[in-house]
Amino acid sequence: MNKNRETVLSAVDIWKSYGKGATYLSILKGASIDMAAGEVVSIVGPSGSGKSTFLHVCGVLDSPDKGAVSVGCMDVWSVSEGRRALIRNSELGFIFQFHHLLDEFTLQENVAMPSMLAGNSRKDALDSAAELLKEVGLSDRCQHFPSETSGGERQRAAVARALILSPSVVLADEPTGNLDSANSRIVEDLMFEMAARRNQAFIIATHSTDLAGRADRCLTLDDGILR
Repeated sequence: MNKNRETVLSAVDIWKSYGKGATYLSILKGASIDMAAGEVVSIVGPSGSGKSTFLHVCGVLDSPDKGAVSVGCMDVWSVSEGRRALIRNSELGFIFQFHHLLDEFTLQENVAMPSMLAGNSRKDALDSAAELLKEVGLSDRCQHFPSETSGGERQRAAVARALILSPSVVLADEPTGNLDSANSRIVEDLMFEMAARRNQAFIIATHSTDLAGRADRCLTLDDGILR
């Protein structure tokens, strides 16, 4: 990590397990990471190694058994659930393998939704969504419904939705895992472009060696620890 850049997320000594007795499974065993503004870090490892679990803990979607997660200077597990939800919604963006767009809304409405849920006016949210869709090359698809667009276009809209509230960190879990090679490259380029242009950090869990190799750092989740 570039020491001259602000640390936007820090996860320290994260432990996480599931089940009890015969079903007990220890997933994370002291995984740690520091993320700087504008930095792209990839996390690789075999299926079941805990990549998604680690992202869920860093993204304040799941609590660790032990360890600390700080977003900016705020220890997210030492504050109230309401404060935690505010941090999750305002400071963190999420991109998943499947776009999770809502079929009954246009791309513009889908991208605007987190902004409207955060209390911004419909007009302001839609205006911001239109600008973001233009940035990701979808200005001509604003009024199209997800079913009227390609898989690559839907995933680009999902990237725009993740950025609508200008989060400091974007967590991407296999963001190109459901795309062909051409669309994968488009989405990859887009994430790196946004990280540089907007000074936003990206943590990307991926099986793609090409994507992993483009990151500022590539970490391997091995036996519950990032190496």
